[in-house]
Amino acid sequence: MSAQNLTPEMEYMVKILEKLVNIPSPSGYTKEIMETIKEEAALWGFSSSYTRKGSLIVEVPGSAEEKSEPGTLGLTAHADTLGAMVRSIGTDGMIKFVSVGGYMMESIEGTYCKIHTRTGKTYTGTILTKEPSVHTYDDARTLDRKVKNMEIRLDEPVKNADDVAALEICPGDYISFDAMFRYTESGFINSRHLDDKASVAVLLTVLRYLSRTGKRPCRPVKILISNFEEVGHGGSWVPQDITEFLAVDMGAIGDDLTGDEYKVSICAMDSSGPYHYDMTNRLIEIAKEQNLDYAVDIFPHYGSDVSAALRGGHDLCGALIGQGVHASHGTERTHIRGLMQTCQLIKGYLGV
Repeated sequence: MSAQNLTPEMEYMVKILEKLVNIPSPSGYTKEIMETIKEEAALWGFSSSYTRKGSLIVEVPGSAEEKSEPGTLGLTAHADTLGAMVRSIGTDGMIKFVSVGGYMMESIEGTYCKIHTRTGKTYTGTILTKEPSVHTYDDARTLDRKVKNMEIRLDEPVKNADDVAALEICPGDYISFDAMFRYTESGFINSRHLDDKASVAVLLTVLRYLSRTGKRPCRPVKILISNFEEVGHGGSWVPQDITEFLAVDMGAIGDDLTGDEYKVSICAMDSSGPYHYDMTNRLIEIAKEQNLDYAVDIFPHYGSDVSAALRGGHDLCGALIGQGVHASHGTERTHIRGLMQTCQLIKGYLGV
């Protein structure tokens, strides 16, 4: 779908997604992205508050005549992304790092990045192997792409560790990866961090819809935007009044899966086990009622904030949906149609 054919709702979704993916937010380094989401929710008339560990909870009142299940419906997406952290500085001024979140080193080789010091400075660099040129190193092609063989070349005139220390770069500083966002005339969105800022954009689009139409869900809703999902504990605490918890994350795409970038995926089971049977069935029924393009799949290498909530001991029903994302935790891609299918399924579940 070309940019010229976007509806106002689609246009908003693409623009807010581009804004979000370009705000650095590796797990734990999320103050700016959370404040941006809070301000955007306020723009549509919804108040938010922070949890102690920095997650955001957006309050969405229910309709005057609540006619659904008792209790509050929770929706969740995560604004934290993959990233890295400075481990040490080499004698040659190259930066050694450790991963924040799980990804292949091959997926970040050659990536432009930023180093965010704890004194408020930001520097740019490039992620490379220790043997980055076939003109110089015999093993450039075959070197194992492991973190011990990776380093960051700073865009600063540094020759040794003392030069880097003078820039106030230290172990423990966060490293973010450039998003490389691009929206194509055919409706594809190429970008890092679609996991899971695409879902945050979908939820903000739902808030925009509620604001502009004056509609309200059939029961109270709390949207949890978590900031530690990529390291496993984003949704480990949720408000106690939530009785159903729906994760809006991404749909994995693979050889034996039926989802793709144009569909909304409904996950029946992931690495944490099966999701709630009745809640999943209801999502499938709504997708059928609305003639949505959807897929039901199993993701054995996947976990969500609902998984974290259940492991945290919360007594609730949980399910997982999301737009299909190709090459997840790599150079990701989705399609505006998949985003809209996900948006429509959420509206259906809210009863609006």
